[in-house]
Amino acid sequence: MSRLAAVASLGLTLTLLMMLPVARGSEADQATKLTFNQSVHLPARVLPAGTYWFVVPAPGFVQIFNSDRSQVITTLQDISAERSQATGKTEITFVDRGEMQPAAIVTWFYPGRTTGHEFVYAKQESAKLARNKPHTIVAGY
Repeated sequence: MSRLAAVASLGLTLTLLMMLPVARGSEADQATKLTFNQSVHLPARVLPAGTYWFVVPAPGFVQIFNSDRSQVITTLQDISAERSQATGKTEITFVDRGEMQPAAIVTWFYPGRTTGHEFVYAKQESAKLARNKPHTIVAGY
């Protein structure tokens, strides 16, 4: 192998290694497209039935966008939530809030991770949610 070919090969390898974090960019922000067939409750917000993008712009925050990601609907504070085993699918935990009220989203886990996002509700609302039984939904993708 000529010296020029060796240098070119090394340069290509270094370039690919530098691009590796960029190729995984969508996983870094945990962008997840979710569709709800009925309204859902979040801290100080109700999302009507529809399609939304959940994105992590920075640790401790989740942004929710409309279906084409052209508008931020809300930015929520979150704390880390843990689960014992990672799955290959998105998991969302809901808590029923009673008749005629939309279920509240309590946690959201990105596929393949054991650490997820627990939404921060006001103390009074958090206490009400804690009294009700949570149920977890595993998304189909």
